[in-house]
Amino acid sequence: MLKKIFRIVFRSFLVFLVLILGFAVYFIIAIQIPEPKIADNSIIKQERVQHSETFYTVSNGWLKQSESGLWELYVSGNGFERGAANGHLTKELAQFQEDAFIHQIQVLIPDLNYLKFLKFFVAYFNRHLPDNITDEYKEEIYGISRFASDKYDFVGPKYHRILNYHGAHDIGHALQDKNMTVGCTSFGVWNDRSADGELLIARNFDFFSGDEFAINKIVQFTHPKQGYKFATITWAGFIGAASGMNEKGITVTINAAKSQIPTDAATPIALLAREILQYARNIYEAVAICKKRNVFVSESILIGSAADNNAIIVEKTPTAMDVYDAKSNEILCSNHYQGKEFSNELSNLKNLNESSSLYRKIRLKQLLSQKNKIDHLSAAKILRDQRGINDKNIGLGNEKAMNQLIAHHGVIFKPKQGLMWVSANPYQCGKFVCYDLNKVFKNYSSLEEEEEITTDSLTIPADDFLKTEAYRQFVQFKNLKNYIQFLTKAPGYIFLDGKFEAAFLESNPQSYYTYQVLGDYYRSVYNYETAFNYYKMALTKEIASVKEENQIKKDMMICFKHLKPRF
Repeated sequence: MLKKIFRIVFRSFLVFLVLILGFAVYFIIAIQIPEPKIADNSIIKQERVQHSETFYTVSNGWLKQSESGLWELYVSGNGFERGAANGHLTKELAQFQEDAFIHQIQVLIPDLNYLKFLKFFVAYFNRHLPDNITDEYKEEIYGISRFASDKYDFVGPKYHRILNYHGAHDIGHALQDKNMTVGCTSFGVWNDRSADGELLIARNFDFFSGDEFAINKIVQFTHPKQGYKFATITWAGFIGAASGMNEKGITVTINAAKSQIPTDAATPIALLAREILQYARNIYEAVAICKKRNVFVSESILIGSAADNNAIIVEKTPTAMDVYDAKSNEILCSNHYQGKEFSNELSNLKNLNESSSLYRKIRLKQLLSQKNKIDHLSAAKILRDQRGINDKNIGLGNEKAMNQLIAHHGVIFKPKQGLMWVSANPYQCGKFVCYDLNKVFKNYSSLEEEEEITTDSLTIPADDFLKTEAYRQFVQFKNLKNYIQFLTKAPGYIFLDGKFEAAFLESNPQSYYTYQVLGDYYRSVYNYETAFNYYKMALTKEIASVKEENQIKKDMMICFKHLKPRF
């Protein structure tokens, strides 16, 4: 009898082992991503000439840093040739960018074992990613990857890594309600709402992956072998478009919307936006490109067109698409849907109620209504606005403001004239330097020596806010916040000094987040009464979202349960 039981158990174990081994073999095979086959890769061996610490050239491109601090990159050729030039020219910047990105991931997910699990999860989830990216763009990414750092080979092979980074925004957006994209805002005006009747587009790209991630912004000029010449505001190692304009006057900006967790890989939204820039010359062609691509997540794509002197929003989900036309001379875009297809869906209504999106749209409408006609100067002023509805002081860095003091960049487009203003650091507060795309593509396809390619006469000066005591206090607020949050994660080892606490309170007194951070610290050291009082104070301020308000109330109740009956 015992032998029979043993045989049954042994056979069951063998079956289980075979299943495990079978799954392991399947998993290893499934996550393999073949590298593109390049017929002629001789361009990899071309020399990169370093003219100075901030100026490099190759045969089909150049990289330099302008006086504004922005990096400027020009590449040309087919997909692989562009990628190889990009990777070769920006390899130091790309390593810095990857350092910043990986560091931010480690801050968000400090558990090493969970990070290892996440690596394999992403690899498996993205196993079909190459099937949703055009050969041209895979070859361009492959060209970049040939110059990627060895430092992060433990994360994955270079090509796999760079390819997966192009879906990082989409995965993070889907898996978290509050991800790296906090709350982008964009708008367009034309006809009687713009100063000269021509289309004007402006946007803040509030993508935050740590302060270091936005240090080396790149204004990239691309002259592809096929399609139209275009410019994007980007970072090293990334070929997608978050904001950009092409030579035909098509502009694209992307704004995240509420999304469900995807079940499979699809086209990263930034690569769809990039395809529009490279291959569309009017709204009709841009919409046609949107229709033929499936995407990971829900997104609003604001598309402006010089040919149409109009702007529309393509509202896209993993399963459907709508085109929102404001039927007006202005269009506003935050992080919720406005078209008939999705506006009354439960997820969109919930997003309107719980996020900062509707609040920012109302504030944007107020700011636009303050001027009869909008020009590039007034557009920059709107992008830099830090107040809430009715000019309420909602604290610095609040997600409900146009200027949340985290933006990777702000940008303003005048498509008919080919003009593009890009914000220098910090955020959208530095000066907006102007690029004339017609001039750049005509005169600067190659550079023999460093020279400024911007149109200085159209520069928008830096925000006066940078000269104020308020800005100095905000910098102190950020530094002290990071310090206090460090103490919160290591309770009992170092305690918060009273003078630091007072300085932190003084640095941003109208922000709910100031009091929430202190509440979290005092709760971590079991001082529930002080924590309770700070949470209570946070609730008297303008809180960015219902989710954060509920979290503060939840933490407040935890403290309440530990207090004496007098409370």
